[in-house]
Amino acid sequence: MRTIRCVSAVLGMTVLGSGCDAQSSPVSPPLSHDVCDPAPDGRNPCPQNFHRPGQASLSQMAQLGRMLFYDKALSGSGKLSCASCHDPANHYGPTGNASVFEGGADLHRQGRRAIPTLTYLERMPPFSIGPDLGNDDVAPRVIAVPSTGNQRGSKSATDTASSAAHSVPQGGLFWDGRVDTFQQQAGGPLFDPDEMASTPERVTARLNTAPYRAALLALAGTRGEKDPAFLREEALFAIGRYELEDRHFHEYSSRFDAWLEGKARFRPLEREGYLLFNDPQKGNCAACHLDHITRDGLPPLFTDHQYEALGAPRNMAISRNAVASYDDLGVCDSQPDGRKAFAAYCGMFVTPTLRNVATRHVFFHNGVFHTLEAVLDFYAVRDLQPEKFYPSGLDEKINVYNDVPEKYRSNIDTIDAPFDRRSGEAPALTENERRGIIAFLGTLTDTDAPAVAPVADPVTGQTGQR
Repeated sequence: MRTIRCVSAVLGMTVLGSGCDAQSSPVSPPLSHDVCDPAPDGRNPCPQNFHRPGQASLSQMAQLGRMLFYDKALSGSGKLSCASCHDPANHYGPTGNASVFEGGADLHRQGRRAIPTLTYLERMPPFSIGPDLGNDDVAPRVIAVPSTGNQRGSKSATDTASSAAHSVPQGGLFWDGRVDTFQQQAGGPLFDPDEMASTPERVTARLNTAPYRAALLALAGTRGEKDPAFLREEALFAIGRYELEDRHFHEYSSRFDAWLEGKARFRPLEREGYLLFNDPQKGNCAACHLDHITRDGLPPLFTDHQYEALGAPRNMAISRNAVASYDDLGVCDSQPDGRKAFAAYCGMFVTPTLRNVATRHVFFHNGVFHTLEAVLDFYAVRDLQPEKFYPSGLDEKINVYNDVPEKYRSNIDTIDAPFDRRSGEAPALTENERRGIIAFLGTLTDTDAPAVAPVADPVTGQTGQR
């Protein structure tokens, strides 16, 4: 019997399969680390199988959640639904290139942060602070958090767990991880005065008059009829079930997925970009945007669920940033007194999935960049050409990391490639290499997208994108 075994530096695992370069077991010689790197012709020499989420018919609760997801009458203006910000035509992310969405009761109030995608959140663990678990979807227990002096552990694309001895924030939803469930997430924008700007009373009134009222009460039961707060929570739960059950929120239908399975090939520039993505001295992207199949056979999410302080420039297109005393410090602002209790993590925001990133036009938590070219430039020359990103003061000194107060700037990553270059050194990535990584990122776009033609919901009668 012959067992075919390949060791891949870029896939981060030992794989078994008929597509590898065969060696007889048990006396096969050790293989070099690049055996499973993309072949020169772009094929995957070690195709793998992985488990996609099964697609069953939506439950009654999820079908109800779909109606609620498109219902604009739930908002304070009567003009916004969940789909207004999380457009299915753009993989449940924002459409357009505005840094933040304008909402509120009059549709003229700026949101605080860029709109994240709702896709690929189904495996996000609850928020916690604990050891880096590398390629695991299960978060550790919360442990003691140092208020100062927490030394950041370096990570690389070939050693994502090297910081395991250090405490890292991970998991949770929103940019700062402040909630753990889809139900809680759905309520955040709904009641935010800068977003959907609704109130509990308005939502209750809509739920009691909407065409789907009977369906909701059938699921909420007697308590739903008597307890408005419980009825609202059931509605939010239904939205969460829709996001969890509908496969379009987690399709895994990109060309990269097909490449993993040996069903597609990289083009030359995509292949080069993939190797740079995984090169710990170059892009080093896979240190945080994990691109290998998990230990339990699930496809990669292109995130490690963790939080990073990257020092993104202050975005002056957001009006509240004109107030010098205003700061958005991410995970340490996610709870009261967090700037003291979580000081070691101030300025950190969650690492988002890179799936469908090539279709986005707004990047980082504050939406300061609008093209992948600008993002890759920032990664490559942030500390080599800071004048490209940060303003100068009256003394003509460049105010680097100007969106993070000085006392928290030690939290910013300056040790991992490509951020490990110092003044006078060459960038970790040339301009051509950056273009290669962008080409690879284009392979992460899902191809099995939902239909986007406007149609009227048969229950609500409202028009929305499917």
